[in-house]
Amino acid sequence: MSRRQTFRRAALASAGIAALLTAGPCFAQAQTSTETAPATDQSDDVIVVGVRGSVARAVKLKRDATTVTDSISALELGMFPDDNVADSLSHITGVSISRTAGGEGQKVSVRGLGPEYTLSTFNGRILATDGAGRDFAYDVLPSDVISGADVIKGAEAANTEGAIGGLINLRSASPFDKRGQHGIVRLEGDRNGMSELDGKKLSGVYSTTFNNDTMGVLFGVVLEEREDRTDVAGNDGGWTRNADPTDETWMWGNAWGGSIDPNDNGVLDEDEYGLIGPGQFRVGSILEQKKRTAFTGKFEWRPADNFRLTIDGLTTKLDSPQVGYQQSFYPLYAPGRWSNMVIKDGIVTSFDMDNPDPEMRLNPELLNQTSYRVVETDLFGVNAKWNLSDSLTLTGDLYRSTSRRHSGGQDSYVVLRMNQPNSAHISLTGDRVPNVTVNFADGRSLSAGLASGAFTEEDFNTHYFSLAGDNIEDEINGATVAGTWYAGKGWLDNVQFGASLTDRKKTRDLVNNGLTGGADYYSGDNAINVGELGNVISHSFTLPNFMSEVHSDFPRTFLAFDIQAYQDALADYDGNLRPDGDPYEYAAAAPVWNPLQSYRVTEKTWSGYVQANLVADRWTGNVGVRVVQTKTHAQAWTAEILEIIENGAFNYTAVYDDPSVIEQDNDYTYILPSANLNYRITEQLRLRLGAARTMARPSVEMLAPTSTTESVSWGEFTQVFGGNAELKPYSADQFDVSLEWYFGRNSIFNIAGFYKKITDQITSSWETGVDIGVPGYLFNVSRPINGDYAKVNGLEIGLQHFLENGFGLRAQYTRNWSKSWVGDQERPLEGIAPSVYSLGVFYEKGPVSLSLSADHTDGFVTATNVLGGGFNEEADPITWVTGHASYKITDRFDITIEGQNLLDEAQTYSINGNPLLPQGYYRYGRSFKIGASYRF
Repeated sequence: MSRRQTFRRAALASAGIAALLTAGPCFAQAQTSTETAPATDQSDDVIVVGVRGSVARAVKLKRDATTVTDSISALELGMFPDDNVADSLSHITGVSISRTAGGEGQKVSVRGLGPEYTLSTFNGRILATDGAGRDFAYDVLPSDVISGADVIKGAEAANTEGAIGGLINLRSASPFDKRGQHGIVRLEGDRNGMSELDGKKLSGVYSTTFNNDTMGVLFGVVLEEREDRTDVAGNDGGWTRNADPTDETWMWGNAWGGSIDPNDNGVLDEDEYGLIGPGQFRVGSILEQKKRTAFTGKFEWRPADNFRLTIDGLTTKLDSPQVGYQQSFYPLYAPGRWSNMVIKDGIVTSFDMDNPDPEMRLNPELLNQTSYRVVETDLFGVNAKWNLSDSLTLTGDLYRSTSRRHSGGQDSYVVLRMNQPNSAHISLTGDRVPNVTVNFADGRSLSAGLASGAFTEEDFNTHYFSLAGDNIEDEINGATVAGTWYAGKGWLDNVQFGASLTDRKKTRDLVNNGLTGGADYYSGDNAINVGELGNVISHSFTLPNFMSEVHSDFPRTFLAFDIQAYQDALADYDGNLRPDGDPYEYAAAAPVWNPLQSYRVTEKTWSGYVQANLVADRWTGNVGVRVVQTKTHAQAWTAEILEIIENGAFNYTAVYDDPSVIEQDNDYTYILPSANLNYRITEQLRLRLGAARTMARPSVEMLAPTSTTESVSWGEFTQVFGGNAELKPYSADQFDVSLEWYFGRNSIFNIAGFYKKITDQITSSWETGVDIGVPGYLFNVSRPINGDYAKVNGLEIGLQHFLENGFGLRAQYTRNWSKSWVGDQERPLEGIAPSVYSLGVFYEKGPVSLSLSADHTDGFVTATNVLGGGFNEEADPITWVTGHASYKITDRFDITIEGQNLLDEAQTYSINGNPLLPQGYYRYGRSFKIGASYRF
C-alpha cells in the first residue's frame, strides 16, 4: 500500500463526525488527519453510547486533530451532556463561560481570553449574532440540535480566521452516522429550588437512509418553555469619588453633587482626596418567561463513492421577555445631605439623611424594568464534495446566516419615587446590599409598610420613564471553494488550498426617549402624583427565598405596577396643565429613533490559503499561510449639545442640534502564517508544537462612529464614543506546545503551554475635564482605542481516565498570566480569568450512569479604572457544580435526573475585591431536571 493510500484511509477513519459527516466546508474545521490511528482506536472498539462513548469520541478527535484541539460529543443522537452547549464547553480545559438570567450559560471564553477573542461557527460557517458584537450568545441554540463541538486552540491556515482565544466549531449530526431508520423522543421537566419555578421541554430527532443508502434525511425539533428568576443587586449610579489632585487619572473626580465633605467646611481637604461614598444602589429580582423553539434538517445524497451533496438548515427562536421588580436608592452626596458620617479606609461606610428639603432626603424609588428579547437565528447552506480522482478532491460551500432581534422602544426602565417626608440611615456591611432604614414622618417605616401594604399610589410621584430597545439585524453570506491535492512525494503528503468570500452587514437602530428628554418628561417639577393617574400600583408581594443569602437589613417586599397600564394612564392624563402652564402631552415622552447610537456596518472579506500537510514515519505536521483582505464601511450620526437644562438635583435634559451623517471607510490586509508539528515519541506519547499569527476583528459596534451623552440626564457629564471604522483588528503572534500521554483506552494526560503577544488590542481611554463645546460644563470622555500590546502566557493541564470497574475521572486546570500596556501605563487585560479549573467524576456500568462536575473560575478584571487608576471592577470567583444520573430501563427507554448549580452559587462583582465596594450580585438558585427518553 502506498503512503498516499495509507494516509487517505487514515484520514477517513480519523476524521469521523468532524470530517465526513459535517455539512460545512471541509477546509474550515473538518481537517484531514495526517496520520494513521493506532489499532486500539478503530471504530469497532469504541463504545458508541453514553458517557463512555462521548468521552471516547472526544479523546479520538483530540488524538487525530492536526493542532491543539479539545472536543465534546453527544451521548448519542439528540442527547447532549448538558442542556446548554456553553455549559458543556465549560468542562473543556481552558474554557470558561458567563451566564444570563436563570444561570444559563451564554458567552464563552477560551484560555482566559474574553468572548470577543472567540469565533463561533456551525459546520464551519460563521454564526450571525443578535448582540452588538461578534460573540455568539449560546442561549439561542439548544444543545439538542448539535452532535458535538470542537474548541480549536491552535491555528492552521486552513481554518477560518478571526479568533485569538479559540475557534469553536459546532457540528450537526448526519443521517449517515448510523444507517437505516433511527430516532429519539425526549421529555423533560425542571424545577428551581430558589424561585420555585418550573420548566418543560420536548425534543426529538429522526434520521433515515434510503434508496440503497444513497440518500439520507435527518430532522430535529426542540420545544421548550421555562420560567427563571435571578435575584440581583448592584450599584447602577456608580460610586462617588472625590477628586484627587495628586492622581492624574482622577484629578476631576465624579462627585457632581459636590465633594464629600465630612467636616462641612466647604473645602476639599487633603485627607478628603479620593474619598469614596455610595452613589446609587438597587436590589430586586428579574423574572423571565423563556420559550425556545428550534428546527433542524439535513438532506444528504451520495450517489457514488466519490461525490456527496448536503443541504442543511437550522432555525431557532428564543422568546425570553424579562420583568424586573427592584427598589432603587439614590443617596448621592450633596452639601447638607449627609450627617454623622463614619469613614473606614477612605470609604464612607455609614451616614444619616435627615434633611427636610424634598430634594435632599432619600426618597426611595420603585423600579420596574422590562426587557423584550426575541431572537430569530437562521442558517441555511449547501455543500458539495467531489473526489475528481485519486489525487484531487474539491469542495464547494454556500451559506446564509442571519440573526434578528427587534425590541426598539419596548424595553422599559420606569421609576416611581416616594414623596413623603422621611429620614434614613445607610451603612455598608461588607455584604452585597447596604443596610437601609427609612422612617417616614407619619410613623410608617419603609420595610414594615411595604410588607403590610401601607403604601398606595398617593405615596409616589412619577419620576424616570425610559422606553428603549434596539432593532438589530445581522446578515452573513458566505461562499467557499476548497481542494485537496494528494501528492505522496517524500514528506509532502497533500496540499490543501481554498478561497472564500464573506459578506456581512449589521444594522442597529436604537429606539428610545432619552435623546428627546422623554425619560425625564414626568420628573422634577413636572412630576405627577400617581394617585391622580388612577389604579397603577396593583399589589404588594414577596418572592420565595428572596435574597436569603444576603443578611443585610433592607426591604424585601415589592409593589408591582404594570407598565402598559402606567403608560395608558399617562396618555389619559393628556391635557392637564404642567406647572409651566403647558399641557401634558404623552407623545413628547414616547420613544423615537435615536440616530446617535444607531449604525450601519458592512464588511466584505476575501481570504485564501494554501497548506502543505507533511507526514513521516514518526511525525506529521503542516505549514501554510492565509491571506485576508477586509473592506469596511460604517455609517453613524452625530449631533452637538446646544444647551443643558437643569430640572432638579441630579436631573438634567440635554438639547441637541439636528443630527448629521458620519461615514467612514477602512480596509486592511493580513498575512497569517502557521506551522504545526505532531511528533509520536511513542504510540502513547505525543508532542505537539505550533506557531502562528492570528487576528480577531473589532466588535461590530466598535467600528461605528457613534457617541452618547445620555449620562447627562442623571448628572454624570460623560461622553462615550462607541468606536470608529479605523480601529485595527487585534493581532497576535502565538506559540503552543502540548505533551499528550494516551496511557489507556480513552484515557489521556496532557500538559500544554501557550504564549500570545497581542498587538493593537482594543481598550478604552479616559479623559477628564474636557471641553466638548457645551457652555459651562466640562465632560469626561471615553473612547475605544488600539492600545500598545498585551502578553498572555498560560499553562493547561488535563486528565481523563476510565477504570475497568466503570468509574472515571476528568480534571483540568488552566492558569494564565496576562498584562497589557496603553502608552507606558500597565493595565490588567479585561475579561481574562487568571485560572480556571474543574473536576468531574463519573460512573457508567450496565444500565446506570452517574456524573458529578465542578467548574471553578477565579476572579478577574471586567473593567479598568472605573474610579481612577487602579480601581478596577472585578468578577469574584465562582464554582458551578452539576450532577447527572440516568438509568436504562430497557434498550429503548431510559430516565435521567440532573442538577445544576448544586452549591447554589451567586456571581458577584466588586471593586478591587473590596467587600465594602460591591458592584453586582446575581443569584440563580439550584435547579433539578427529570427526563425520559424513548428510542426507535
